[in-house]
Amino acid sequence: MHRFQAHAATDVTGFGLLGHARNLATIQRAEVAFVIHNLPIIAKMAAISKAYGNIFNLLGGTSSETSGGLLVSLPREQAARFCAEVKGQGSGGGAWIIGIVEKGERGARIIDKPRIIEVQPRGTAAAANQENSSSTIPAPGDTLS
Repeated sequence: MHRFQAHAATDVTGFGLLGHARNLATIQRAEVAFVIHNLPIIAKMAAISKAYGNIFNLLGGTSSETSGGLLVSLPREQAARFCAEVKGQGSGGGAWIIGIVEKGERGARIIDKPRIIEVQPRGTAAAANQENSSSTIPAPGDTLS
């Protein structure tokens, strides 16, 4: 991450993607907000969530099915290269550009209709062929990977 001039990073665990993005935004030197456009979710969980009335707020980004990866804030011009390198390491994991960092009031939000990225379980053929995008966050003008 240092080689790509990452500004911040956190592991995404029990607070879900949105909770960790909010936490990361609050500790930045600059007043920034994270805007999430793409929501990585464990494959098939969006359909299951919808069938059960979204009771766990999956599409709101606070459910644990949006957890498990790293949230990294990179300069916009570095994000695609970072994602390509992660994919090229052959670890079976993916990387997606999920949003942007803008001047704001130290918070995070998910747009009204985010693009859902269905993340395949590790070790499956589908995971090995999964599309490369990224997930990141912090200085205004940064990209979230």
